[in-house]
Amino acid sequence: MKRLLLISLSFIALHATAQTIKKTVAQDGSGDYTTVQAAFDAVPANNAKRTIIFIKKGIYKEKLFLDSTKKNVSITGEDKSTTILTYDDHTGKISATGEVINTRSSWSFLIKADNFTASNITFQNDAGFTAGQAVAVESDGDKAVFTNCRFIGFQDVLFTNSEKSRQYYNNCYIEGTTDFIFGSATVWFEGCTIYSKKNSHVTAASTPPEKKFGYIFNHCTLKGDTSLHSVSLGRPWRPYAAVVYMHCYIGEHIKPEGWSNWNNTDNYKTVRYAEYKNYGPSSDPLKRVEWSKQLTEEESKEYTIKNIFGDWDVTKQ
Repeated sequence: MKRLLLISLSFIALHATAQTIKKTVAQDGSGDYTTVQAAFDAVPANNAKRTIIFIKKGIYKEKLFLDSTKKNVSITGEDKSTTILTYDDHTGKISATGEVINTRSSWSFLIKADNFTASNITFQNDAGFTAGQAVAVESDGDKAVFTNCRFIGFQDVLFTNSEKSRQYYNNCYIEGTTDFIFGSATVWFEGCTIYSKKNSHVTAASTPPEKKFGYIFNHCTLKGDTSLHSVSLGRPWRPYAAVVYMHCYIGEHIKPEGWSNWNNTDNYKTVRYAEYKNYGPSSDPLKRVEWSKQLTEEESKEYTIKNIFGDWDVTKQ
């Protein structure tokens, strides 16, 4: 509760400051814009003031792009379950310009800007179960905060695609099938629910070797469809993938060995997979693959938000 309160207070402070621009998006015409992209387009280049965009309830089917010059943007939904930003691009689909879409162009929402925040919104790619790679959100900017949001899709839902990026997810719900949290950023997931819909892999980290920290899941809950019993906590997209689960509930859908290799390559030899004081039906450390580890109490002390994010205070975003 204290963690959620800190983030909530930061948003209250953010809304109260005089150094802000406030706009509303509403499909019925009652706001400043009828589309989210129109609100993004109106943000001035090299934006210095915090721009707050309130999005009223509705399903906004838009392929959204926030470019790198439009920093300090916050979007807040009226309700996280009924304020939905969605699109349906996926690998193999032909775009309006005649190009074949791949993973990196399949996003429903691409965020290049730094200092972005979002709260109370559903981000979705509804291409379907058999569509292949279909990204809901690609988050590339530094210092991104998502609070009380939902990320819904199937394969490759949340793409944290920048090794220079630091991201924080608080009380979010992330749902998918294969590699549905993937990329090279340093990301802290606090109190999130991670829901699997296929016997596949939760994460596919590509942490570069020079980065000590990759994905950290703290006090999260891992659940899945009742028919699932062989989901892995992750597989290494790149050889030095770093993923840690701490104080997490590990549901019975996770396979006893915990982790998977990447297509029988040698990636496991240098992978940095670890757990600390997890609990639940599939949390037994004695059954894990030998190339993962259980952190000691002393090692676990390194995993703090301050130590991982350095000079970035997520509560003051």
